[in-house]
Amino acid sequence: MRPDQPLTRSSLDPATLLEVPASAQAAEALQRRWAGQVLASDDLGPVTTVAGVDVAYHESSGELVAAAVLLDAPSLTVLEEVTLRDHARFPYVPGLFSFRECPPVARAVQGLSRRPDLIVCDGHGVAHPRRFGLACHLGLALNIPTIGCGKTRLTGEDTVPGLPRGEWTPLLDGPEVLGAALRTQSGVRPVYVSVGHRVSLPTALAWVLRLSPRYRLPETTRAADRLVRRALAEVSHA
Repeated sequence: MRPDQPLTRSSLDPATLLEVPASAQAAEALQRRWAGQVLASDDLGPVTTVAGVDVAYHESSGELVAAAVLLDAPSLTVLEEVTLRDHARFPYVPGLFSFRECPPVARAVQGLSRRPDLIVCDGHGVAHPRRFGLACHLGLALNIPTIGCGKTRLTGEDTVPGLPRGEWTPLLDGPEVLGAALRTQSGVRPVYVSVGHRVSLPTALAWVLRLSPRYRLPETTRAADRLVRRALAEVSHA
């Protein structure tokens, strides 16, 4: 499907979202079109499992490691881990990272023996210049409820939330709400939460807070980061 071809929900083939665009300009056009397919309201059932995902790159070889970690939602116990090695198939372009990371991350998630009820990405969803970050990309490609939880702000403006855990302020682009700055631990820097797909912003905030009982970052992100670092170290020593 061409980037300029009209898009409807019935014509959106999930496999198309995992293809490599021909250029950065084509990728930006796809992001603008696909952003209209993101569902920013709750369309999720009972959440008993939640997954975290991450990607790390080998500095010299250009090889990457993608990881998916499945956690039991009530206890936050790690149930399953999947890693895979690949090479980046799209250049390093700010704002287009999902075209590098979504295909291997999607394969890692598909390698889990159980389909997650919810995915939390270490990155942004609609809090993106073209309203289509990694969480949106992955959520649409897999048709799984997905949340973006970034360490830093990519776009928009916010005011600093109050110091207690659970305080948040909206992330705005003019009158448009892109997400929220959320204080997951009292007195600790906030994270930036946004809708990925099939999850409303209030639900996304509630889940990120629930998944962060002790530390700034959700346990999904922490588990995926540990796994991908361990796997990358094995690649480096291979």
